[in-house]
Amino acid sequence: MTFVHPDPHVTAIRAVVPRTPQGCEECLRLGTPWVHLRLCLTCGHVGCCDSSPGKHASAHAHAIGHPIVQSMEPGEDWRWCYVDQNFV
Repeated sequence: MTFVHPDPHVTAIRAVVPRTPQGCEECLRLGTPWVHLRLCLTCGHVGCCDSSPGKHASAHAHAIGHPIVQSMEPGEDWRWCYVDQNFV
């Protein structure tokens, strides 16, 4: 039997390296604060969460079409699909 993941967007997940491991790519450029960081699992973009003023992780997901992020917070290992609005 073949397992089919309930979220078809997991096929977009790649082995990535954070492009800006020190913080949110856009916030670093703009000099603005962030709350929590999210890693795009398609390209390595680091963006801030939706509790942050810029909401750059979800903006990246919607503008570029990269659906799944992973938390970059210490002790967290969850992944979120912006398209289906669920954990994967």
